[in-house]
Amino acid sequence: MAPVLISALEADYILKGIDDNLRADGRGRLDYREVILETGLITQAHGSARCRLGEGTDVLVGVKVDIGTVDIDGTEEEVATVKAKRGRVVCNVECSPIASQQFAGRGADDINNELTQMMSRVLNGPQGGLNLEKLCIIPGKACWIVYIDALVLDYAGNIVDTMFMTTRAALFNTQVPKAIIHDLGDGEVEFDLSEDVEEWERIEGWEHVPISVTLNKIGSRHIVDATPLEELTTEAKLHVMVNRNGKICGIQKSGSGSIEHSLLSEMVQVHIFVI
Repeated sequence: MAPVLISALEADYILKGIDDNLRADGRGRLDYREVILETGLITQAHGSARCRLGEGTDVLVGVKVDIGTVDIDGTEEEVATVKAKRGRVVCNVECSPIASQQFAGRGADDINNELTQMMSRVLNGPQGGLNLEKLCIIPGKACWIVYIDALVLDYAGNIVDTMFMTTRAALFNTQVPKAIIHDLGDGEVEFDLSEDVEEWERIEGWEHVPISVTLNKIGSRHIVDATPLEELTTEAKLHVMVNRNGKICGIQKSGSGSIEHSLLSEMVQVHIFVI
C-alpha cells in the first residue's frame, strides 16, 4: 500500500537524487515506468482497457454506449442549438479503498469527484478529440451517450496520466452500433439499430483524444511519472493534456505550491520529449 507520510530524511534523499537526475528507482527525471496496456477485457462493455504502470498503478476503464435525449439546456439559444446536434460523454472515476489509505474515508469522495470532473471537462471540451456531432442520431431528439467508468485498482503514483492512457485505449476498443434512419415524411424520422456487428463502428475522433503528461515540481526541478514518495515531496503539479500531434489541449495545475514563470514555460514543453 502506498505511503501517506514521508520523513525529512526520505524527502532529502529524493530531492538530492532528482537534482542529480538519478531517482531512487534508477530513472532519470523525464523517464516513465513501463506501461502495460490491454484492451477488450470486459465482455459486457462496448469497449474496455486496463493499464498498469510498472508494477504499481493499475487502472481499468469500461465504456458503454446508450441512446438518450440530446442535451438542450443552455441560457443562450445558440448554446442550446449547438447542444441539440451533439452527443455527450458521461464520466465516473472511482478509486478503490484497498489501493491506498488516502482513498478510504471522506477524502475519497473529493479525490473521485476531482478526477471525474477533470476527465469530463477534457472529453466534453472543444479539444477533447471525440466528434460529438457524430454521436447525434436525430438532432434535437436522440443521441448516443458514452458512459466511461474508470476504476483505480492499485496505486503507486501518477493516477491522472494512467487514467487518460487507459481511457484513450478503451475508446479505441469501443464499437458503436450503426443507426439506420427512416424518413417517414412530413419531417418525421425514426431509427433502428443494426444488429450486424460487422457494421458497428469506432467512435470518430478517438485517436485525437489527448493523454496527460503530469509534471511534478520538486525543489527547483520537475519530474514525470512520480512515485508515491515523490508525490509526497511535490510542491505543485502541472497536468498537460496533449493529443497525437503534440498539440497542447489543456493545462491544469494542482497543489498548493507556486511555479515560477520561467520554470512553467520549461515544464509545458516537456511533453515534446516524453510522448
